[in-house]
Amino acid sequence: MKKSIALLGLALASLACNAVHADVKPERTRLEGDPPKAVLWVGNSFFYYNNGMPNMYSELTKAADMPARTTLIGIGGSGIDWHDVDSYLKPGSKIGYYSIINNKARMNPPGRQYDTMVVMDCSQCPIHPELSSVFHEYAKIDADTARKYGVRPVFFMSWAYKDKPEMTAQLAEAYTREANANGALVIPAGLAFARAIKLRPDLEFYQKDKRHPQRIGSYLGACTAFAALTGKSPVGNSYTADLDPETAKFLQTVAWDTVQEFTGAGGAR
Repeated sequence: MKKSIALLGLALASLACNAVHADVKPERTRLEGDPPKAVLWVGNSFFYYNNGMPNMYSELTKAADMPARTTLIGIGGSGIDWHDVDSYLKPGSKIGYYSIINNKARMNPPGRQYDTMVVMDCSQCPIHPELSSVFHEYAKIDADTARKYGVRPVFFMSWAYKDKPEMTAQLAEAYTREANANGALVIPAGLAFARAIKLRPDLEFYQKDKRHPQRIGSYLGACTAFAALTGKSPVGNSYTADLDPETAKFLQTVAWDTVQEFTGAGGAR
């Protein structure tokens, strides 16, 4: 039995070593300032599947005793240019000025409602021959707009389609390149997906369309966001999104190792 466990450990380590890496290295490896207290997520259905990745992120922060309020603005099938980020963040915007907790409305303090904004383009837009220039243009527009209002911009690196694994490296390069050009942090969720699939090919991360995430995929994305935005490990976090403890811990570990490796801070190689 011990020999079998040892061989399994070696096999998993070998798979991790062969995981996809980003050729372009991130220049920003941590979020400046304190961990987020209010995060605006701007994207599409990749964010809102499974009751929302931002909700999972929020639950992870609560369990870690560093709660963060989250708001999702998601448009199905949207590209980065479909969102008017200026209207979301400018003073006087109604977005985020109240919350409903236990059926009671709570008015949030006036002024800036978010300290961090996480942005994702459509699933293939950053590497699409006709749309990559739009990603390049709006990555700068959104980053500049966020900073104009005192909000930290963050880019969410999405994952490859199930039947097009080559997208992983392409998306990693595109997101990291634009983040570097705009002094922004990257959440390497796409790399975490690739690592998890290599380590546990028995798990199904995709819906039948081979694009959208199963619950474990949304949870992995949330754990990766937690690791990247807070700088803290999600391993051992009590919030598991109703997944079995073993699977949840595996996903937490993959998220942490991926962020550590991506930023050059350590983790599995």
